[in-house]
Amino acid sequence: MNQDVLIPKMKRIDKTKRRIKIPLINFAAIFFCTLLIIGSTFVNLDIKHYIIPSYIFSNKNLTPEDFVYGFYIIPQIPIIMFTCSVLGRKMALTSVLLYIITGLFIAPIFGLGGGIRYLAQYSCGYILAYIPAVMLAGRVLNKYTFNNMIKATLLGVLVIHIIGIIYMIIIALIKQSGGTFIYGWIEAQSGLKIIYDLIASFVLVLIGKHIHNGLRFIID
Repeated sequence: MNQDVLIPKMKRIDKTKRRIKIPLINFAAIFFCTLLIIGSTFVNLDIKHYIIPSYIFSNKNLTPEDFVYGFYIIPQIPIIMFTCSVLGRKMALTSVLLYIITGLFIAPIFGLGGGIRYLAQYSCGYILAYIPAVMLAGRVLNKYTFNNMIKATLLGVLVIHIIGIIYMIIIALIKQSGGTFIYGWIEAQSGLKIIYDLIASFVLVLIGKHIHNGLRFIID
């Protein structure tokens, strides 16, 4: 009789321990991904690759440098997609909100500083777009199939760039910036950069899938 009473008690203790363990793992994962997002803000990757210049058939004397295209890219958007893949929709949203709230009200962790006045910056729309991006992409990643990972990558990256461009145009119109400035800004922030964001994001989503499965294994 005593043994029958003790067995269910031991099971209840084990379940209690598991309920304590899971939030700690989640908290650590959210905190780590938030640090990744912050850190990626201050990383500039020097991207270089070979191209065929548009003036190859002109009379201009070409040099080896003419066949190399290079520019700097901040890998924050791929890190956002990585966070979404690792944490899932709800936890990724928590991480992104923590990043945005910290930047607007606590510390200058954005690329050009921080504070509530950052809402008037041209690039702020990209940051705010992280919220719908992880919500939509995270919903697609409810199942980690190859097609879903492609769809999530396309959806997340394009949502960020589209909202970022619209936000920038609104700020530019308010500040009465010229059309040349708007075109040049879009070309610099969302021109060829979209292609690199898509490629890097898909790779990180794929890596994030395995980390996500590892976290699920630890929790379960």
